[in-house]
Amino acid sequence: MTTPPTPQAPSPQAPSPQYAPQPVPGAAPQYAYTSPIPVRAATLGDAIASEWTKIRSVRSTMWTLGVMIVLLVGIGVLAAIAVDATDSDIGTTPVLSFGFFGVLLGSICVITLGVLTISSEYGTGMIRTTLTACPSRARVLTAKAIVFFLLTFTITTVTAAVVAMLQVAIIGGESADGSAWLNATVGVGLYVATLGLLSLAVGALVRHSAGAITIMIGVVLLPLVLAMFMMSQSLEDLRMWLFEYSIPSQLSVLYDTAPADSGPSGWGSVLIMLGLSAVALFSAYLSLDRRDV
Repeated sequence: MTTPPTPQAPSPQAPSPQYAPQPVPGAAPQYAYTSPIPVRAATLGDAIASEWTKIRSVRSTMWTLGVMIVLLVGIGVLAAIAVDATDSDIGTTPVLSFGFFGVLLGSICVITLGVLTISSEYGTGMIRTTLTACPSRARVLTAKAIVFFLLTFTITTVTAAVVAMLQVAIIGGESADGSAWLNATVGVGLYVATLGLLSLAVGALVRHSAGAITIMIGVVLLPLVLAMFMMSQSLEDLRMWLFEYSIPSQLSVLYDTAPADSGPSGWGSVLIMLGLSAVALFSAYLSLDRRDV
């Protein structure tokens, strides 16, 4: 015979779980987490440091600037050796002017690097990461322009000065004055670096490496090519204007301190390039701010 179960007293109802109290609006949170890492707002200096890390760590920078240095030194020294070997009387031709040919070819390398500084990020999609880390698009473009300009200006100026000293040592002749040295070093460095800024702005507008480089090479060479095929007398004024204001002609002005009868003279060519680069960069700022990446 089975014994019936002993009745059990009803167990007390379990207490409802206690939840954390809700924070009172306006009061400081009771369980706030404080990070040991100091947090501060990003600045232009941070963007410049980031762009400097990027531009010095990619192979395109080493290759383009390395080729530019080889062209400046190699062509400049070879031109001086050729003049000295033939015992040619250069007359009133400035000794420093033989560095023009190397700088003209080396500027193509600066154009290429200027375009790649920003267009390569669009090609790889890295521009999205850059703009996520630094949402201010104007700050990103400003940092790129500052880093690129200072790098190319320093390398071009130092290399042009070395080439000029080598040419004077090889050819000899009448020593150039301070104005000629300033134009052939600092002036050339400013012009080439500003031409690179124009290339950077075109790269930001086009967002395609090959297309932007092609456009910039056309800007450098097309005026001279058009001028050579303008045989009509009615186009003589336009023909001379294209010759005088083409980029190779403006660059050659910096190697001759004599005032020109027409066209830019002295530092006028640098001012013209600064104006063109300023307009292009302003357009790049507007494009970067209003277009999706």
